[in-house]
Amino acid sequence: MMMTYLILIAGLVLLVLGAELLVKGASRIAAGFGISPLIIGLTIVAFGTSAPEMAISVSSALKGEADIAVGNVVGSNIFNVLFILGVSALITPLLVSKQLVRLDVPVMVAVSILAFAFAVDGRISFIEGAVLFGGILAYLAVLFRIGRHSDEEGEAIEKSAHWAVDVALIVVGLALLVLGSRWLVASAVTIAEAMGVSSLVIGLTIVAAGTSLPEVATSIVAAIRGQRDIAVGNVVGSSIFNILAVMGMTAMVAPGGLPVSAAAINFDFPVMLAVAVACLPIFFVGYSIARWEGALFLGYYIAYTLYLILAATEHDALPEYSYAMMYFVVPLTIVTLVIVLFREYSAHHRSRAG
Repeated sequence: MMMTYLILIAGLVLLVLGAELLVKGASRIAAGFGISPLIIGLTIVAFGTSAPEMAISVSSALKGEADIAVGNVVGSNIFNVLFILGVSALITPLLVSKQLVRLDVPVMVAVSILAFAFAVDGRISFIEGAVLFGGILAYLAVLFRIGRHSDEEGEAIEKSAHWAVDVALIVVGLALLVLGSRWLVASAVTIAEAMGVSSLVIGLTIVAAGTSLPEVATSIVAAIRGQRDIAVGNVVGSSIFNILAVMGMTAMVAPGGLPVSAAAINFDFPVMLAVAVACLPIFFVGYSIARWEGALFLGYYIAYTLYLILAATEHDALPEYSYAMMYFVVPLTIVTLVIVLFREYSAHHRSRAG
């Protein structure tokens, strides 16, 4: 069993290293086209850091581990918004671009609803997967059209004159991602079976958090360096990519489509959708994510993870915990957000009237 844990750790290390090389090479090449930091964060950086999710979910589906494939995508999206944005905002309040509020976050909410609708019958078919994957192509086309004609972003990333080195970084990064994903899936399944924990829970927690480590590092470093467009764009872009590209491709390659468990349909998909919807009012208020909002996001991720652990172990405290979350914590949060949103709207209305 010790060897299994070592393989798990080695797989995570390869995933992080591979994603870092991939993002570095792709970002420097993309910068040569004069694309803004926000667009790079939404596309090259976001998609590069989501490459582990693609590798894990596709390889899991091909091996018949559908719960890990689904749990990885859903868990990663929940982790992206609640944990990564939460920690990043605690480090420094994050400014949110108007494009994110008007286009990208609504797209994230819309594709979350679409994926949930496809999964309700217990399976995402090949055709539904193709629809999702087609969505990422359309989204990319819109973003690059905006990126080529937008000059509102200030600082540009330095262009690379060593394109051959950048291409090599991309190739090596992809190779490490493939190898790391194989090791991670194999060890995660072994550990899940040994602990008696379901593959869905392992996918939603260990695998989802592990494959999201590149997003963690990227957003935190970007926040520290003041590159807030990349910090937020990375999270939103990764979430969109996970649903459209990763889930879409996984459903297309999985024999007979991608099975979705009842547990994921009844709980995890609704949580993913709720998290995406929660971004709209929070992002809209002052076009920023304050530290208290970051703390709120982080607190909800801890609460979500605790629920998964209690459910997996069938702990006696689960009913009371669920009741407290459903009838006290969630309503209190909604009321708080409504009040804050109303105050922001009133202040904005008064400023226009004056």
